[in-house]
Amino acid sequence: MDIHKIQSLLPHRYPFLLVDRVLECNPGERLLAVKNVSINEPFFQGHFPSKPVMPGVLIIEAMAQATGLLAMESADVPQEAIYYLVGVDNARFKRPVVPGDQLLVEVQVRKHKRDIWVFAAEATVEGALAASADIMCTARIL
Repeated sequence: MDIHKIQSLLPHRYPFLLVDRVLECNPGERLLAVKNVSINEPFFQGHFPSKPVMPGVLIIEAMAQATGLLAMESADVPQEAIYYLVGVDNARFKRPVVPGDQLLVEVQVRKHKRDIWVFAAEATVEGALAASADIMCTARIL
């Protein structure tokens, strides 16, 4: 899935679109996405100027965006629906993510009932776990 397909499924845009490409997608099961971390990211100006580190909340957001892509590809969701994050549990951060890293985000469907989705998510860099969380989301038309 290239950036054009991603933008057709998610409403996020620069600087908040945190998925650059989808490498694998098995609808209803799992998705593997890439976020290329660049020193040009605006958050590095303040987090932290002398030792840039990607904020953990943005790693969680990248994982949540990946779950949105998987859900949108897995179910018949109306085009005008917005995918909302409704819960994050068991979030853990294991290593810093820094400029030059390629963050691989893997999400797997744990449960789907009506319009509520629960996912297991992991973010890795060069095979090392950077973060993990259980993410709950919903698609709604408001």
